Amino acid sequence: MLRKLIYVLVIIGAIGAAKVWHDTMRDPVVKRLAVTSEKLPAGSKPMTIALLADIHVAGPDMPPSRLERIVEQVNALEPDLVAIAGDLVSEKRTATHVYSAEEIVTPLGQLRATYGVVMAPGNHDHWFDWPGLSEQLAKHPQITVLANDAAQIGPLAVGGVDDAFTGRDDLEATFGAMAPLTGARIVVTHSPDIFPQVPVGVDLVLAGHTHCGQIAYPWGGSPATMSDYGELYACGVFEQHGKTLVTSGGLGTSLLPIRLFTEPEIWVIEIRPPQR
Repeated sequence: MLRKLIYVLVIIGAIGAAKVWHDTMRDPVVKRLAVTSEKLPAGSKPMTIALLADIHVAGPDMPPSRLERIVEQVNALEPDLVAIAGDLVSEKRTATHVYSAEEIVTPLGQLRATYGVVMAPGNHDHWFDWPGLSEQLAKHPQITVLANDAAQIGPLAVGGVDDAFTGRDDLEATFGAMAPLTGARIVVTHSPDIFPQVPVGVDLVLAGHTHCGQIAYPWGGSPATMSDYGELYACGVFEQHGKTLVTSGGLGTSLLPIRLFTEPEIWVIEIRPPQR
């Protein structure tokens, strides 16, 4: 009887380990959303944004070689713009290898999009070496870092909020920089918790940070979301007062190098003009 119980436990453990490996290392799932903006002229071409978040380059689960494959997957989607919602790196204690700023950023230099790449910093970027990461990002002219700043990117007015989790966000500066810009209004932020403070008139907020829980319950929800709002803004799409929030489950891992009942994901959001 004891031997049978041991066999059952071994089988259950093997199945669980296989599930963890699959959820952690699988190719990112592509999720899609369409948003209409009155600020795009009727009849104009829709814009597609590929949202990446929480890349967390570190061993064992996200070496630069894996990020290179993800970059190829993103390029194959042919986005007009790539938005990175923070946390390029993970310096977690469970990491088998912590890479240099150059090793982390180099694969991102291969991203290709019509209007380039925008990025807002995350908490791990600051904790790791934000000056070093910034220096490497500056070597790639197609990557624009927006930290409490904004830029006109084609028909989009894009604001980037610095990390709210570490108290570096300045919403007044960000929205002030967006004010003179034209077109559909997009905000890139690491934490989704700024969403209630985003003014009406912003079409789309793109966030990460929560990992959709990273380790979740099979029936939905998770023990921790790293959001002050619990599950409200923690995963997927949320609409309120004409604004749309997309919180990505991200690509890599934090604290523990595993996922369970969550999956790496890339969001592709199409921003459409109103129909005639």
